[in-house]
Amino acid sequence: MLRSDFNFDLPQDLIAFYPSKERTACRMLCLEGNSGKFSDRHFYDLKDMLEPGDLLVFNDTKVIPARLYGTKDSGGKVELLIERILNLSTALTHIKASKAPKPGCVITVLDSDGLQLEVTGRQGDLFMIKTLDDSSILELLDKAGHIPLPPYIERPDEALDKERYQTVYSRVPGAVAAPTAGLHFDKEQIRELEAKGVKTAYVTLHVGAGTFQPVREEDIKEHQMHSEFVQLSPAVAQAVIDCHRSGHRVVAVGTTAVRSLESAAQYAKAQGLLDEICAFYDDTSIFIYPGYQYQVVDCLITNFHLPESTLIMLVCAFAGYSQTMTAYRHAVADGYHFFSYGDAMFIEKRTAAPDLPPSAQSKL
Repeated sequence: MLRSDFNFDLPQDLIAFYPSKERTACRMLCLEGNSGKFSDRHFYDLKDMLEPGDLLVFNDTKVIPARLYGTKDSGGKVELLIERILNLSTALTHIKASKAPKPGCVITVLDSDGLQLEVTGRQGDLFMIKTLDDSSILELLDKAGHIPLPPYIERPDEALDKERYQTVYSRVPGAVAAPTAGLHFDKEQIRELEAKGVKTAYVTLHVGAGTFQPVREEDIKEHQMHSEFVQLSPAVAQAVIDCHRSGHRVVAVGTTAVRSLESAAQYAKAQGLLDEICAFYDDTSIFIYPGYQYQVVDCLITNFHLPESTLIMLVCAFAGYSQTMTAYRHAVADGYHFFSYGDAMFIEKRTAAPDLPPSAQSKL
């Protein structure tokens, strides 16, 4: 299966650099996985797509102001992007500098009243850092950090991003990228859905900068997925089981919720459990692409993704390759906005025969 199968032409002016004025006002392309039919709606129409008893699964991670700027003792400028907080005073981070800092290098953080970080080692491409006085990394970020907007939003972060690059239900700090499908919900809409009888559940997956890592290999099976930590409680697992037993649908809000649910399902199967899913507290590097058989998720709410990305591959596995690519071409032609601050899709899973890319079909 080839990376180039998942390419499409995207005009630069369709990339959303700012969020819509109101969260629920964005457009929403609805796609039926089996028929391939699609319709143009708005996100406030979501109530018409869901039924009482359906289960919405959200990722409640909270984006931290993970980008820091500083100077080395030599005076050289440094940019840091925290990838994962390991404990109170230690984190793994990406570092941009004219010269890679060595262990022992001290970085003075700008706008922090002189607070300093020490580079203590490396893990692959990432640097291990700690606060010099063992103070809190999170407190440092709150004081001097910037919202880590994705690389395709080519502007500095602004005051509005503190609120809008964050879901209204975020509560567990740790992400360096937002679970962007959830950005479209406001509190009133969630209350209305719950009043209708739609149930809600929350998992936690701290989205890392690896979500923007490109697929470099032409054969996608050679791609190494980044790893992210998932927390899916016994109560959430039971909610999924109860939802399906009652004949209703599990609706994942975003690809991170998909990866959490499907990772927990794979773990349950590996443990030889009879239930379709169980509690899961572990790293996942699950890579979903066409041919994957979904175990848990019935519907998906998601944004429009980068060409040749692992995220569009996941969507193609869910809705069918040709149908997804046709829907994307329609979205481009009809002026939908793409990526984190862009418009949304509501997708019903394809349960018909597999719909694979041309390169995979030629090998059947």
